[in-house]
Amino acid sequence: MIKLITHNILRFVLLVGLQVFLFKNIGYYNLVSPYPYVFFLLLLPFGLSNPAIFVIAFLTGLTVDIFYDTLGVHAAASVFLAWVRIIFMRITLEAEDHDKWATPKWGQVSFRWFLPYILLTSVFHHLVLYMMATFSFRHFHYTLFSTILSCIFTVLIMLVLSLLIYRPKKR
Repeated sequence: MIKLITHNILRFVLLVGLQVFLFKNIGYYNLVSPYPYVFFLLLLPFGLSNPAIFVIAFLTGLTVDIFYDTLGVHAAASVFLAWVRIIFMRITLEAEDHDKWATPKWGQVSFRWFLPYILLTSVFHHLVLYMMATFSFRHFHYTLFSTILSCIFTVLIMLVLSLLIYRPKKR
């Protein structure tokens, strides 16, 4: 249990640190912005309780909001991502399929499950994030285009990070 908590704290510091100090400065004409900090939320253990997931998501989003000077936009998008994550896991996983404290990372789960998981949750996170940031339907096409491009960029970064921490499933 201590090892699990330590891994998640290190993962939080690493991913939020990368987000704040590296990826905040990467973008393409304010059209594409990567948000790989959501990978921390996606790698939380299967058996974590729903209230704990919501609290961790809120605190993670709030931490990013502090550095981005946004007023709760990332916190709201992260909480929505937590809700989508819970629904996705409830629909696609059986309770007996995985160890309660295993993380849903590539190598522990199949790539056929992992890719839709990170893609779908990222789309919902980015959609909420960009719609709340613009808070208008005036430039809906631009916002949607930016959401799609940022989501693709974020998913590619998450796949690269997944390859770096990839360990095959123990049988």
